[in-house]
Amino acid sequence: MSRSHPLDRYRNIGIAAHIDAGKTTTTERILYYTGKSYRIGEVHEGTATMDWMEQEQERGITITSAATTCFWREHRINIIDTPGHVDFTIEVERSLRVLDGVMAVFDGVAGVEPQSETVWRQADRYRVPRLCFVNKMDRPGADFLRTVQMVRERLGAEPLVLQLPILTEAGFQGVVDLVANHALVWNDDRPGTAPAVAEIPADMAEQAARYRQDLVERVVELDDTALGAFLADGTEPDTDGLKALVRKGTLALSVVPVICGAAFRNRGIQPMLDAIVDYLPSPLDVPAVFGQGVQGETVARATADEAPFAALAFKVMNDPIAGPLTFARIYSGTLSADGHVLNAGKGEKEHVGRMLLMHANMREDIEKAFAGDIVALAGLTHTTTGDTLCDPNAPIVLERMEFPEPVIEVAVEPKTSLDHDRMAVALGKLASEDPSFRVGRDPESGRTILRGMGELHLEVIVDRMRREFKVEASVGTPQVAYRETVAARAEVDHTMKRTIGTTGQFARVKLAVEPREPGLGFKFENRMPAGTVPKEFAAAVQRAVEAAKESGVVAGFPVIDARVELLDAGAHDVDSSAQAFEIAGRAALREVLAKARPTLLEPVMRVEVVTPEEYVGDVIGDLNSRRAQVTDLDVRGNARLVGAKAPMATMFGYVNALRSRSQGRAHYSMKFDHYEPVPQAIADGVRAKIA
Repeated sequence: MSRSHPLDRYRNIGIAAHIDAGKTTTTERILYYTGKSYRIGEVHEGTATMDWMEQEQERGITITSAATTCFWREHRINIIDTPGHVDFTIEVERSLRVLDGVMAVFDGVAGVEPQSETVWRQADRYRVPRLCFVNKMDRPGADFLRTVQMVRERLGAEPLVLQLPILTEAGFQGVVDLVANHALVWNDDRPGTAPAVAEIPADMAEQAARYRQDLVERVVELDDTALGAFLADGTEPDTDGLKALVRKGTLALSVVPVICGAAFRNRGIQPMLDAIVDYLPSPLDVPAVFGQGVQGETVARATADEAPFAALAFKVMNDPIAGPLTFARIYSGTLSADGHVLNAGKGEKEHVGRMLLMHANMREDIEKAFAGDIVALAGLTHTTTGDTLCDPNAPIVLERMEFPEPVIEVAVEPKTSLDHDRMAVALGKLASEDPSFRVGRDPESGRTILRGMGELHLEVIVDRMRREFKVEASVGTPQVAYRETVAARAEVDHTMKRTIGTTGQFARVKLAVEPREPGLGFKFENRMPAGTVPKEFAAAVQRAVEAAKESGVVAGFPVIDARVELLDAGAHDVDSSAQAFEIAGRAALREVLAKARPTLLEPVMRVEVVTPEEYVGDVIGDLNSRRAQVTDLDVRGNARLVGAKAPMATMFGYVNALRSRSQGRAHYSMKFDHYEPVPQAIADGVRAKIA
């Protein structure tokens, strides 16, 4: 079996944006225009190919990222359609980790919205080249140039305008292609209709000339030869030369091409596909991937079939037919079905039972995969999200992904003993799929606690548990996932001396704790002089501290943003053991935390409300009553934007309150921003409730 396309004709891209910007609608048109599907599914009808889960079809939103492959201009385009809702941001994070390029979709009316910013920052972290598609240009209030300005101001990017929208009394008719210097006009909205090439409208000629001049001047600066010719006699690159320069700037992350269209009306799809092929990178255009070798040395893997096999598992999905599937991006080498690979991080060998190409939830068996491919592997038993799969003879561990901490939790109680067993299986599988979903247990009541990124996230988890795994359970009301930290440095020297029967237990542990900068998390450091106690005793203290910090001394919540140092220890020749040091370590941690001014923290959310002008006062008044701080007032099309930071504890059920205050005309988005100390009166109430 050989490659279907050479590597330079691969495009591994993601489609990402804020919720309701039109990502899935755009993806459906891409599948239709490339011949991958023969009908166009619509999100509002629940028929979108990529939104295949029942929960997605019912809610009209994307919940899980879905992969597919299509072809355009003899190029192979592997696409991942990602969710736009902030509760499912982990799906975007792990997709961006393995993609070479991103098409960011913006609502032409709303412009750059909060989740758009989140996605953009994630792409910045992984240095992924981007292409912007300003969608919904057919809607009243759509403003292309305003969105371009927002990309510059809010995202800190350098947008490069490649198209201008042609707007008439009849609405959005087409685009001015500044690279080719002509107009593309759609005469009807029937799917598959090709645009007609036309002269640039007379009333747009001056504007088009100005923007084209800016385009040329900016891209020639990217190439010394082109710049020299332009400065010498004003020679401009031809169309192909301009495309090559735009591509060069895009891959270098120095510019971001911006195009526009109206996906729902089937306008702008063909030029968008051309732009994906022309400007986004192939696997050969991105740097070689780096990881750690056996001795901890840095090892590179070039994108080549001849290199040793290396892949990153970025998603686990429980398929009802194929069983557990592990999605992997192959960075180097080749892989055959029925082959064996090494899970380098865990030191486990895995057998690849089947290898599949996925089209949403449809499967296609393949026998061989190559560098640059994104495939689903069946039969892996030890691999989870973020693990490295590699050639057993050439081990490498690629950089793992970081996952956000949950900010909300609910308690669940199975109704019968049969439900108890089913729930254990269900939660295990759901947690293996979603690293941002955590399962715990309340030490006081023994109830199972589900922790997630938001109300919708946990609602979907519970719904899947009931539908897919037939689990009947009682679900409590959502609760805030508080955290604890310390406000001062403290030290304790704790000695544990016990006699159990004829056996003695002795361990002395000296610990210090101090606050860290917000966001840095919890850290344990062994600062004892070498040889003070056996290594296994120090390791036992670390295990005890790592376990005990999950239940702080204020109200039993995990401790964050603190550093614990093991300063000294003492052991008895006969009566000391690892178990004794674990017991002493747990007790010492609780003692030192209590001395270090322990503080209860609550998650604070960044909220943006878009509302008609007449409801602004009511919206602000309601936010103030929720302990929110209004940070921003802005114009958003023909509406107003109210930005605020509000404690998560006050925002439960906000959607219903907002609807009632605005007659259903306002909407909002919310995402985690930071943790901050809880006011004392509220902290006392939380402690009393826990007690």
